Amino acid sequence: MFVFPQRRLCTLCSRSSSRRNDARAALTASGICAPQRNCVSTAAASEPREVRVRFAPSPTGFLHLGGLRTALYNFLFARQHAGTFILRLEDTDRSRLVPAAAQDIEDQLEWAGIPPDEGGSRGGPYGPYVQSERLHLYSAATAALLKSGHAYHCFCTNQRLELLKKEALRSGQTPRYDNRCRSLHADQVQEKLSTGVPSVVRFRLSDSSEPFEDLVFGLTQHAVGQVEGDPVILKADGFPTYHLASVVDDRHMQVSHVLRGSEWLISTCKHLQLYRALNWTPPTFAHLPLLLNKDGSKLSKRQGDIFIQHFRQQGVLAEALLDIVTHCGSGFNSNRLGRRLHELIGEFNVSKITTHSALLDLDHLSHFNRIHLQHRIEDDGLCRALVAELQSLITHTYGDQIRDQEVLQSGYIQRILHLRKGHISSVKDLISPVYSYLWLRPSITRKQLEELSAESGEVVAKVMQLMQTEHTAEGLNAELKIISRTLKNTKYSSVMKLLRVTLSGQQQGPSVSEIILSLGRKEVCYRLERVLDS
Repeated sequence: MFVFPQRRLCTLCSRSSSRRNDARAALTASGICAPQRNCVSTAAASEPREVRVRFAPSPTGFLHLGGLRTALYNFLFARQHAGTFILRLEDTDRSRLVPAAAQDIEDQLEWAGIPPDEGGSRGGPYGPYVQSERLHLYSAATAALLKSGHAYHCFCTNQRLELLKKEALRSGQTPRYDNRCRSLHADQVQEKLSTGVPSVVRFRLSDSSEPFEDLVFGLTQHAVGQVEGDPVILKADGFPTYHLASVVDDRHMQVSHVLRGSEWLISTCKHLQLYRALNWTPPTFAHLPLLLNKDGSKLSKRQGDIFIQHFRQQGVLAEALLDIVTHCGSGFNSNRLGRRLHELIGEFNVSKITTHSALLDLDHLSHFNRIHLQHRIEDDGLCRALVAELQSLITHTYGDQIRDQEVLQSGYIQRILHLRKGHISSVKDLISPVYSYLWLRPSITRKQLEELSAESGEVVAKVMQLMQTEHTAEGLNAELKIISRTLKNTKYSSVMKLLRVTLSGQQQGPSVSEIILSLGRKEVCYRLERVLDS
């Protein structure tokens, strides 16, 4: 069995000295001896121990933004320190399991570009990585705690526990277990067990409040034993609760650092008591501030639109999601838009994480997506993937309506992407009605043009002559202004309207010069000739 080394200061986890010193001074003034930080490193060697972190979601729902951010911070920390990122599924709450949720979590991490090094379909040396397949480890830890007197069997029925809860609420107190079964004699316990009385196992909390140092919140202490009843660690069905399972798994998987949500900060005091009772050295803890809606309300799975699969279906890029969930918070040496994963790895700094909640404004997501879509378009390899995606979307959306198969050619689609980069937030934008002219030829007649201008035939003829040579957007604009000045009764604005209607069938949209460049000279001439012949 792996034996954790002695604790010493971890070079990976240095915090602001002012925050640490202030917290220690406050503890000293209160008469409490401040402990060493709970970082773990190898005492016998000059190098710190291997960094191993884990993302441990419960498959009671699909992966959402809050989970993605927690996974990302663990991934960044692991990559920054050449460590290992573990995916562990905590499926001990059997009544709330959601079918396919476990696979969804792994799939979304892969899609986001932050796959685990161990766990899931990858496996690894410390598997299985699903808690329901590790029950023997929790049973062994429970037996050790029972033997040492740190845990005990509780035979209280659900009815009694419910009565305790109702009485506490009636008297305005916080519900808690009254630790009744702590006082049972060994022979009483044995008698109940031998007769098959259902029981759970509870951990005996200490009333003391040993402080520990969190990498984000600094020195922290909570006298949980004074305000809470002894927690259940092993349920009647043989499954552990989170408190026991997370401690046992982190121990056996040699987790060095635990980066998790701040909602677990108070529970960490229970977990540290479990580590002490089992004579194990704990990992280093860093509790991440909450990710909230822009109005300060909690992200909720009931919102529906916070699940990663929803964003994928809307055409949101993985880089954009990673960028926005980090940009709204802390933990980086800079805070700028458009950071890609390798830049997030390079700029991540755990000492920069603040205790303030991160307010997420999804109204800005389209802007983030526009920036990262432009990055992809400008990368030849990534752009090829966008071309293939758009080809599929065009075929699915317009199908038999397409008369010119050249619009499905890679070169044509790549040209469209480069011309529209910075203007579109998703490739799906290009299959909206406003861009239908790129894939379908409009049905415009010569009569319609003559209603716009009696000089429409002259305009069309001069533009067709203009198409004999290549032009830039600026050059086209200049030439079109020259054409309009040669006309007697048609203003420049009317020329632009006439050409836009002829080429796109629409009253509004991109500039005429961009429409011409998008379609190409050959297609522009075809559409103009078609109108003259109608």
